[in-house]
Amino acid sequence: MVKVLFEKDGHLGRITINRPDQLNCFDYETLALLGETVESIQADKEVRAVIITGAGEKAFSAGADLKERRTLSEKEVRRNVRTIRDVFTAIEELPQPTIAAINGYALGGGLELALACDFRYAVSDALMGLTEVSWAIIPGAGGTQRLSRLVGTSRAKELILTARRIDANKALDIGLVNEVFEREQLIDAANSLAKEIMSNGPLAVTQAKYAINHGNNVDIHTGLAIEAKAYEVIIPTEDRIEALEAFKEKRPTNFKGK
Repeated sequence: MVKVLFEKDGHLGRITINRPDQLNCFDYETLALLGETVESIQADKEVRAVIITGAGEKAFSAGADLKERRTLSEKEVRRNVRTIRDVFTAIEELPQPTIAAINGYALGGGLELALACDFRYAVSDALMGLTEVSWAIIPGAGGTQRLSRLVGTSRAKELILTARRIDANKALDIGLVNEVFEREQLIDAANSLAKEIMSNGPLAVTQAKYAINHGNNVDIHTGLAIEAKAYEVIIPTEDRIEALEAFKEKRPTNFKGK
């Protein structure tokens, strides 16, 4: 069984962690395959949005494969932690917007994967948590950093230090997820969001994401400078002129990502 699936539907890319019998946990092979997939997406100008989900109906991902972890040396544990951290950072840094379709458990590294995405849509019966301290470790794939930036320092400490699991509605209440859906609606909702994003100028979308991500944790003057440079990239593009011409001619736009 291929542990990571990738398919393209027009300009939409879909990644599926494909270990349903193991709750889509991450062993080293899965992480390596996910990293290769992300690298290929980063270089693919035809992909304009990405949905990430888990196979089956039980889990988005329940995190690290603890059965594998018990067999690893300390050196191999460090390798795995470094790899998962690097892969999730690569997902965060993709130029294309990313949507986590959380279809079940999102625990430990599974939730850290969702945190690395731009948007998080969850099924109503999903359970989420950074549960690492209950295993006498800490979140090592960005969880201590991304969760606090998303929901605030005090709330992040509460969730991480208690290893608490929360349901989708609580996650929505604290701003951890964007929306909650019934199971049969989840993928359609993620597809709809991706379609809405992809209807816009693809270069403008990537530059707007870049400006937000890189300006988020700097002072306002530095952030404004980042925004100005991102805007400069857009000015000479064909898509910017196409948008003006389409408006003039009262017709739909035909963006080419140029």
